Amino acid sequence: MKIMEVPQFGPMFRFNDASIYWALHLLSDGRRVGRKKLAEVVGIGEGSMRRIIDTLKERNLILVKQTGITITKAGQAFLSQIPIRVVDVELGESAVGEYSQGVLVMGVAEKVHNGMQQRDAGIKVGATGCTTVVIRDGTLMIPPDWNIDEKNPDLAYRIRKGTGITQNDVIIVGSADKRHLAVEAAINAAFELI
Repeated sequence: MKIMEVPQFGPMFRFNDASIYWALHLLSDGRRVGRKKLAEVVGIGEGSMRRIIDTLKERNLILVKQTGITITKAGQAFLSQIPIRVVDVELGESAVGEYSQGVLVMGVAEKVHNGMQQRDAGIKVGATGCTTVVIRDGTLMIPPDWNIDEKNPDLAYRIRKGTGITQNDVIIVGSADKRHLAVEAAINAAFELI
């Protein structure tokens, strides 16, 4: 999935679609946020955030005022059309890194084979990795063959209850030594599935 096209010529962007999605997600709670704070939480420079803000403003997805940036109804609608939901899920030893962030990717379970593609997508953005969780034949699994229901029933229960995962969904948990990299890893891996 692509939110913003990268220009063929000129300076390279120092952000990606995961950064744009995370910025919109952070604004989705309705609170006003300043550009500097938003850039800090997303983990990109203020110049990159200025570029993102300009693009989102042109598309009428956000409002920019002196008091801060807010998401518009069009922005909320745009965000809700992307089949990704941010979820808090703790995988314990299955996630390597000080920070982790999960996302639920709806309707793409058949695209996950062994989880290596998602791990690689996380590593590509500087994270320590991504752990993928799917339901196969009613069993909660970390592909290709780690049965969470059997090995850790308490964890399986918490994942199901906390995320609402269904047979067609995927959970990707990005992990890294910096919070913004864990977030970027999970969202980047999710975007490669949709």
